[in-house]
Amino acid sequence: MISERTLRNLRRELRRSLLAKIGIAVVVFILLMAVFAPFISPYSPGKQNLDEARLPPLGFSTAETKEVTKMENGSVVIEGGEVVTEERTVYTNATAAHPLGTDGNGRDILSRVIYGARTSILVGIFGTSLAALIGVLVGLTAGYYRGRVDDVLMRSADIMLAFPSLVLAIALVGVWGQAQAPIPDPFVVTGLAPAFRSALGFTTGMPDTVVLPGTVIVVVALVNWVWFARVARGEALSIREEEYVKAARALGASDGWTVLRHVLPNAITPILVLATIQVAAIILLESALSFLGFSGADVSWGFDIALGRQYQSTAWWISTIPGLAIVITVVGLNLVGDWLRDALDPGIEGEGGV
Repeated sequence: MISERTLRNLRRELRRSLLAKIGIAVVVFILLMAVFAPFISPYSPGKQNLDEARLPPLGFSTAETKEVTKMENGSVVIEGGEVVTEERTVYTNATAAHPLGTDGNGRDILSRVIYGARTSILVGIFGTSLAALIGVLVGLTAGYYRGRVDDVLMRSADIMLAFPSLVLAIALVGVWGQAQAPIPDPFVVTGLAPAFRSALGFTTGMPDTVVLPGTVIVVVALVNWVWFARVARGEALSIREEEYVKAARALGASDGWTVLRHVLPNAITPILVLATIQVAAIILLESALSFLGFSGADVSWGFDIALGRQYQSTAWWISTIPGLAIVITVVGLNLVGDWLRDALDPGIEGEGGV
């Protein structure tokens, strides 16, 4: 349960910090967008229409030189038995039906950004939770027992830090493959989203499952658990010397009971602050893996950036808009993490952040 003092600190820091308000607004907006994607997405993220490929966003137009058949008085010009062609500049204008444009396959970018938020947020939350579970367990054990146990566990953590995160993640994905876990979308399966969209005249056919890249979640957790271990160990080393911990041990409390009842609750604040920052770091790592083709998810911000590489000179928005979504989400999460750090534990330095 959150104490009244903690709530006062959070409210005071929130009133003082404009950046905290902006960060919270951004994170809430992204979360609502991800949760209610079947209701607000203009189209299914996989719906293709090659006739509308590479449409620009609203406010932009494109000009492309194409070789077309030469026409005179409504007839095809033929010389020497061959159809005569000519180069002509073709202009493509934006349309309100696709406010952020379309990709090379005619898929609506706004819809893919909305559904891509689901992949990034789910990987960020589940990956951070698993990393925290492993790291906190290792860190509390090392800090509480100290000595040889501490040396073995933390030297193992140091070995993990010796490998670049992205390289280690790619190696693990290569070993384990791209395991995916389809999760039913409750809004679509129960018929709520289709009924809502039909009532408003929107297109139907939203995906009835959310594909969760299971391997990526495990990999990002194994890459990032070290940061939680270091923070938890530092807190355990300090807390184990407190009088209430010594009193519990003197009364015959077991080590497990003492850690769960006294050490962990008093170490949770910096762990929560770090978890907020690590969600942003894991979203970046997942996007990098998707960009390189190791995620397996076909609706992901990083995957869409990779798809737009070949169109950088003619359709910049295909890569730019998903990239902006990543930047906005990561900045928002880091602003929330800074707010929590300043309000709950001003002494923490944000280790492992982005």
